[in-house]
Amino acid sequence: MATVAVVGGGVIGLSIAWRAARAGHVVTVHDPNPGSGASWVAGGMLAPLSEGWPGEDHVLSLGAASLDRWPGFAEALRTETGVDVFTAQASLTVALDAADAADLRTVAEWVGEQGHEMRLLSRAEIREFEPSLGPKVRLGLLAPTESSVDNRTLVDALRVAATAAGVRFSDAAVHELADLPDDQVVLAAGSASARLWPGLPVRPVKGEILRLRVRPGATPPPQRTVRASVHGRPAYLVPRHDGLVVGATQYEASDTQVTVAGVRDLIADAEKIFPALGEYELFEASAGLRPMTPDNLPLIGRLSDRVVAATGHGRNGVLLTPLTVDAVLAELGGRSLADAQYACPGRITEASVG
Repeated sequence: MATVAVVGGGVIGLSIAWRAARAGHVVTVHDPNPGSGASWVAGGMLAPLSEGWPGEDHVLSLGAASLDRWPGFAEALRTETGVDVFTAQASLTVALDAADAADLRTVAEWVGEQGHEMRLLSRAEIREFEPSLGPKVRLGLLAPTESSVDNRTLVDALRVAATAAGVRFSDAAVHELADLPDDQVVLAAGSASARLWPGLPVRPVKGEILRLRVRPGATPPPQRTVRASVHGRPAYLVPRHDGLVVGATQYEASDTQVTVAGVRDLIADAEKIFPALGEYELFEASAGLRPMTPDNLPLIGRLSDRVVAATGHGRNGVLLTPLTVDAVLAELGGRSLADAQYACPGRITEASVG
């Protein structure tokens, strides 16, 4: 089997390393601080159906194919580590005004036509599912097959699984892929990938999130992931065992400083969805850099005979992890994965030798 260097120790890099080592490869992860980037700041939503929109067929196809893989992926990780990474089953997208309600009906119709299960809920039905949501919620869209995971629990479990599989870790920064001695290199460096492969169309997009803890006597958090659009801004609340993750802002910026305006907007928008939010403890505000591409599809596949890309996942890195792992392992074995065809780097890259 080949020696494989995985450059980048986020959820995707760690997952590829774990599975590649289990497949018999000799694997080294290169990252000064594995799991500390966008993977540590993620919300952990597995919600490709709720985000579906007419015309975005390839985005939906990739997301749905990866969502289908998540139960098996999580079970394999649980078997090796004893850790269950899921925090909620099903997601609920809610509308606060007539325009948002019309959009929900559009999503429900189009995604349903693609063969996926979704259900519109009336105001009364929403109250039955999530009685703590705000009074302005007028329509809901339930996606029963979607779910969410605790991203930090996932990172920790993947490090344990990778180490147990024999993966080695190097904290030395990689400046040139050509300097690595391995037979194969997997570029999974997120928003930093373009520095290692000039011309790769991946740019950093900043996102801020809040982590809230339930205080004694406070209203319990929703049982499902809850999403909405508030004043045109997307907002989501993702359950955790001790509270909620609230997200997320989005800026064309490359710093990870949390802004006052970002925190203000996140709290104001989330309170419209879940008024009891003010009872919670605000114990963390953080920002990460999402690796975005021009067409919002990732880059998964060959850049050269030696280098395989696994980057550009944008807001959906956690969701797309199982599909990305299967696609990269296929490439390492000299094959391609049909489900990942729309993520082929050749569609938009300006390849250079590396």
